[in-house]
Amino acid sequence: MHAVEKQKSPINSMFDMVLGHNTANFWLQKINPLWSVQQALGKIVQKEQSATDTTSLTIETNRHFKMGQAGQHHPITVEIHGRRYERTYSLTQLDTQHVLLTVKKVENGVVSNWLVNDAQIGDIIEFDQPYGDMLIPENKMPLILLAAGSGITPMYSLIKALVQTKQLDQQPVHLMYWVKKHADVAFKQQFDQLMQQYPNFKFDVFYTQETQADTRLNDEYLHLVQNLTQSTVYVCGPSGFVVTAEKLFENAQVLKSEAFSLTPIISDETGFVNVTLTKSNKVLAIPKGQSILASLEQQNIKPQHGCRMGICNKCACNKAQGATKNLVNGQENAEPNNLLRICVNTAQTDLVIDI
Repeated sequence: MHAVEKQKSPINSMFDMVLGHNTANFWLQKINPLWSVQQALGKIVQKEQSATDTTSLTIETNRHFKMGQAGQHHPITVEIHGRRYERTYSLTQLDTQHVLLTVKKVENGVVSNWLVNDAQIGDIIEFDQPYGDMLIPENKMPLILLAAGSGITPMYSLIKALVQTKQLDQQPVHLMYWVKKHADVAFKQQFDQLMQQYPNFKFDVFYTQETQADTRLNDEYLHLVQNLTQSTVYVCGPSGFVVTAEKLFENAQVLKSEAFSLTPIISDETGFVNVTLTKSNKVLAIPKGQSILASLEQQNIKPQHGCRMGICNKCACNKAQGATKNLVNGQENAEPNNLLRICVNTAQTDLVIDI
C-alpha cells in the first residue's frame, strides 16, 4: 500500500524545528491527545461487549493514521503501568475518522486483558503501518472464509469491504466459523442480516463445547464446500487450526492463511547451542526447543520484533549459518543465508545470525 506524504503545516514545522519530535509531541498532546508531529494515534470513544470475553472498541484516529486494506493487520502500541506493549490486530474502517478494534481476551495476555477489562473512553492507542496479503481477491472465484475464535475479525473486515464494493452482489462467499459456545460468536447479528440480504453469502457457525457439540475442523467439513479447486480459501485462527486447514484445503485454487496465536509443536529437545550475533559481536548459549527471540530476551538482548507469531516479519534477520526448526509447523532449515523469523524458530545447531 502506498501512502502520499502530506506537507507539514507551518505550526508542525515550527514545533519540529525548534523542539524536536518528542518534545513537540509532548506539548501538542497537552492541548489535544490526538495531535502529533508524525505519530498515528487513536482515542477510544466507545466500548461495548460483542461476545463473551470479547470487546469492540470504536477509535477516533488522527490525520497521520493510514487505514490498511480490508483483511490486513495493524500493529498497535499501548502503555500499561508505565510499560509500552506492541500487539497486532485487524481493524474495520467505520468512516474516514473511526475504526473498530475487536479484541478477545487471551489467558495471561497482558494487552488483550487490558483492552477488554481496563481500557477506558479517552485512552490513547498508537498505530504502526499495516501489513498482510489476505486481501479482497481480484478474481471473482467463490471465496471460502475459515475462521476460529478471534480469527473472525479480518473476515468481518473483508466482508464489509465486499459489501461496500458491491462484489457480494455477484461473488459467492461462504463463511465457516468455529467457536466454543453460543455466547462466543462475534458479529452474529450482522452476518445473519447479510445472509438474508445477499443470496450469494452463506454463514455457518460450529460450536465445539456445547451440549450437542460440533467437531473441530476435520475432513468431514469438506462436503460443505463446493468446487474447492475453483475457489479461493482464506484461513485465520490459532496456529493449530490454520495448520489443519492448510492440509484439508490444499487443493484450492488459491489458499492464504494467517495464525493469530502461536501454539508451538511439542518439543522434548534439551541442551544448548551457541548463537553468534554478528552485528552485536556477541556469542551466547541458548536452549533448544525455545524460540530464538525469547532466548535472546532472557539474556537482555532486545531484537526488533512485532507480532511474535511469524506474521509481520519485523523480527526477520539473515541466518548466515546453522540449522533451525519452525515451532509452528515443524519444518527444518539448514540452508545458509536464509531469512529467519526468530519469534517462531528454535536453534537446532550453532547459529550465526545478523543481529
